[in-house]
Amino acid sequence: MTTVRDATIKLLRAFGMNMIFGNPGSTELPMFRNFPADFRYILGLQESVVLGMADGYAQATRNAALVNLHSSAGMGHALGNLFTAFKNQTPLVVTAGQQARSILPYEPFLFADRPTEFPRPFVKWACEPARAQDVPAAIARAYYVAMEPPCGPTFVSVPVDDWDQPCDPIEPRRIAAINPGDPVMLAEAAEALAAASRPAFVVGAGVARDDGWDEVIALAERHTAAVWVAPMSARNSFPEDHPLFAGFLMAGREAIVKSLTGHDLILVLGGPMSLYHVEGFGPHVPEGAKVIQIVDNHAQAAWSPTGTAIIAHARLALRTLMAGPSPVSRAMPKARAPVPELDGRVMTSAYLLQQIARHRPAGSVIVEEAPSSRGAMHDHLPIIDRDGFYTCASGGLGHGLPAAIGVALARPTDKIIAVLGDGSSMYAIQGLWSAAQLGLPISFVVVKNGRYEALNSFGRIFGLQETVGTQLPDIDFCALARGQGIKARRAMNAQELDEALTASFSASSPTLVEAVVD
Repeated sequence: MTTVRDATIKLLRAFGMNMIFGNPGSTELPMFRNFPADFRYILGLQESVVLGMADGYAQATRNAALVNLHSSAGMGHALGNLFTAFKNQTPLVVTAGQQARSILPYEPFLFADRPTEFPRPFVKWACEPARAQDVPAAIARAYYVAMEPPCGPTFVSVPVDDWDQPCDPIEPRRIAAINPGDPVMLAEAAEALAAASRPAFVVGAGVARDDGWDEVIALAERHTAAVWVAPMSARNSFPEDHPLFAGFLMAGREAIVKSLTGHDLILVLGGPMSLYHVEGFGPHVPEGAKVIQIVDNHAQAAWSPTGTAIIAHARLALRTLMAGPSPVSRAMPKARAPVPELDGRVMTSAYLLQQIARHRPAGSVIVEEAPSSRGAMHDHLPIIDRDGFYTCASGGLGHGLPAAIGVALARPTDKIIAVLGDGSSMYAIQGLWSAAQLGLPISFVVVKNGRYEALNSFGRIFGLQETVGTQLPDIDFCALARGQGIKARRAMNAQELDEALTASFSASSPTLVEAVVD
């Protein structure tokens, strides 16, 4: 007899989803009866950590990851990182337990009331199957929808007594979801690009998601185009040491217009350009500039305030543009000014990031959640390798630490360096336990400034004389790490920092560096 559990496990195996991220509760236990030897359960000590680990893993593998949560309580804990996964366009299949169908009319203990509504609007599709026999089909559909661009999380609520019910097995199907883009509009874009006198590219996370690294470099070089990074981009899509790299657009209307002034064609690839964090006024683009954006997210195309939008897979669209007309002759864009080297007499976050860049192993991957240090990172820690950077697209905290664990699971031969603010770290500090138990050689580097500095910066924008609730005294990150099985060192000056980073980056087990900065 085939059970719902048997049919589901067979499906998950076919989808390459044999790693389950979870924190189990009572209503999930029957799912794991006779747990198969070729599957692996990755335990997190809190559901937001679980979902963050799965997010990092799914991004790094480019395949949906399976997350197992506990009813409403577990889903509630995970919602912050579910929001981030939705903004990251990360494919996830999230399941949660539900109480037995026979007692649902009595509102039993630890049941989920209206379970499919709770995770919305941050899932693409949600279902609690009408019958036990429909569970495998629901999970199959959840996978297909999660993997369809724009990718994102889906959700299935499963009553506890469904797993042992008999059902017919279902076979996995192949669904081609990649959109190459409208050929007429892409041809028009190629002609406009070839005719432009001073084009600029704005690259977003979609280029990295669609693995268009080589293609965007080739297209930029062919057209001698300055390449900017889209505001708040959560991935790296262009080498930051390339002669055509122009810098990072700020998330403000006036700042974007100022940076792009002088360009007559702006080609936005793989992400929104008009993503604002502060109120602005005036035009959205420089006067006389034509905007063409190529994204995989119809919502981004719809809310963009200006320009032509083409819905397409970035890598395929870039290949089409490469086959377009030859460009007019253009001069090289002005090179970025070099950043002065810091001497370390003052331990700033900028100096810390400079030293990370100096000591990091070749090919290492940066996972970042240090919002107040992002500008310094842009200047002092260039990302130069394909798929070399991950951060959260939502602005929510608590994603970076567990995401680094997920990326490390997906890329076991690469050194993963998690650059974390002290405030950000405390949202998911129990993730260190999972890293220790898994033996992953991650370097956790905590930028300890003793406050929520990003909020202090925004307080100045709003004219606040004092920003309340932003001080974080008396947190001992070394003690927190050692208490969870991780070796840790504190660095309070340049010499201690170099020694701590060198030891951490060469370690074969997880380590933490607490860098105390001014």
